[in-house]
Amino acid sequence: ASQLLNASLQSKVELDTITFNAAISACEKAGAWETALRILSVATRSLLESSTTTFNATISSCEKRGNWETALQLLRLMLWNEVEPDTITFNTTISACEKGCQWERALQFVTVMAHDKIKSNEITFSAAVSACAKGG
Repeated sequence: ASQLLNASLQSKVELDTITFNAAISACEKAGAWETALRILSVATRSLLESSTTTFNATISSCEKRGNWETALQLLRLMLWNEVEPDTITFNTTISACEKGCQWERALQFVTVMAHDKIKSNEITFSAAVSACAKGG
């Protein structure tokens, strides 16, 4: 996905948010979080409007590799770019915290979801309980 995206950029083909989302999703599935971050950076520099899906896939790629710190940075960047987080955003971030034994942070995100009226679900609570079990 990364090579195909690079070839498209070099050939001056106009890329859109959907193309970048697909490339980031491919990186997520391959566990290539660093490549996903590079693609997000290229998308941002290309002045494309990053979507919730763009950030969710990138956060998920970090979560799958246990890179909770980068997942949190991406959530901050998402908010700074005024991209609206959703249930998937928070569930993935909570899961990243769980993998990093960051139970207090995981619980903070559950609280933020309730405060911001973002719908929680079984995944939310399962990840939070798992984070508490690993951290305490």
